[in-house]
Amino acid sequence: MTARAILQVFDQYQKARLFFVQSIADFSSKTNTIECLEAAGVLDLINPLLTDPIPSIQHTAAIALGKITNNSHRLAQAVIRMDILPQLLKNITKQNKFYKKAALFVLRAIARHSPELASMVIQSNGLDTVIICLEDFDFGVKEAAAWALGYIARHNKTLAQVIVDAGAVPLLVLVLQEPELCLKQISASALFDICKHNTELAEIVVDAGAIPFLAKALSNPDTKLKRQVLLALSSIAKHSVHLAESIIEAEIFPDVLVHMAHPDECIVKAAAMLTREICKHTLEMAQLIVNIGGIGALVELISTSKLTVKLPAIMAIGYIAGHLDQLAIAVIGSKGVVHLSTILLEETDDHTLAVTVWAIGQIGKHTSEHAKAVAVANILPKLLQLYNNPNSSEDLKAKCNTALKQILQKCMYIEALESLLHDSPPNILKYVLGQFSKSYDNKWFG
Repeated sequence: MTARAILQVFDQYQKARLFFVQSIADFSSKTNTIECLEAAGVLDLINPLLTDPIPSIQHTAAIALGKITNNSHRLAQAVIRMDILPQLLKNITKQNKFYKKAALFVLRAIARHSPELASMVIQSNGLDTVIICLEDFDFGVKEAAAWALGYIARHNKTLAQVIVDAGAVPLLVLVLQEPELCLKQISASALFDICKHNTELAEIVVDAGAIPFLAKALSNPDTKLKRQVLLALSSIAKHSVHLAESIIEAEIFPDVLVHMAHPDECIVKAAAMLTREICKHTLEMAQLIVNIGGIGALVELISTSKLTVKLPAIMAIGYIAGHLDQLAIAVIGSKGVVHLSTILLEETDDHTLAVTVWAIGQIGKHTSEHAKAVAVANILPKLLQLYNNPNSSEDLKAKCNTALKQILQKCMYIEALESLLHDSPPNILKYVLGQFSKSYDNKWFG
């Protein structure tokens, strides 16, 4: 056999091997074939291909491994158990960008399944690899690294703290400043996954200078970026007054309220969540939201949006009204009570009803004027009905009990009180009768 013939045979052999591993990669993306691949011992077949001298075979094998582990928790565990990761990550700094992205995809695919597997990825020096790749020149490698960090950090505060201790936050802030849109999206998402867990982690993100760049990114027209930025900002604001003040100082209001009218429902919900996290802390912050037209925007959202979008807006209304009687009057004047009463009549989800009942209690608890506004909307009988309903959740019953007590202690509207006389249990009836007593005292001795 001539040398030319030998080379032709070798070339055909390499093409066959490449076709084989590409076929595995294609099959791996189909969830209904995972069990067949597992039964065939697919990991034993892929493992030696990761050290193949042909770069394209190494790369395709890594992609196949990522698709397999992404679709199967059991095979992701097997990759850890078979000690494949050290081999996958060996000399990764010397690999080309395609292999790096594939290897990072494997890390992300394994980490997504559970905190235990994410911890195993870290113990296999996966985090060191991710940090190194986050500083890579190629933006695709940076994107894959940021993805992996987010999937590790999202599980719990312990894993997020490990990422912070590895120095990832300043790098993510740098990635957020890159011109590529995909890098902005993924870095904002990773920062959200880190700072959502507790105050300390959120403060580290703020101290790294993330807020100005997140605020700047909010003006970008891209829908996904807006969504991730609003989520990241809300996860920072929720932890403390100080962090919420840092968000306000970035001067993103009233732009956030404008986003409540965005065509994308996820952006609308995220904007309402951020508003809720700001106004819950102090009277001053709630007053700021009111001064820029926040009540009108929130009430409009409650009256027109779907259920999942309404919830943060209802809670924001409740926080605003709870701070001060004058703010509660502003909510009443914007027909907030009318729309909340509509939700009580139309919705059946106990969680939504519980949030709505809580918000109504925050509005009606201040004075007789506030309580009358709630009573005139015929809300009290509905609250009593929900409280007496044996199918109501314990949380909903507790919220109804509290709201009824808060409102009844201020209510002097006799017609509303009379409607509660026959069905009220003793713990509610005593408040009804107490208000009747006050009413007659005022009539005879006032």
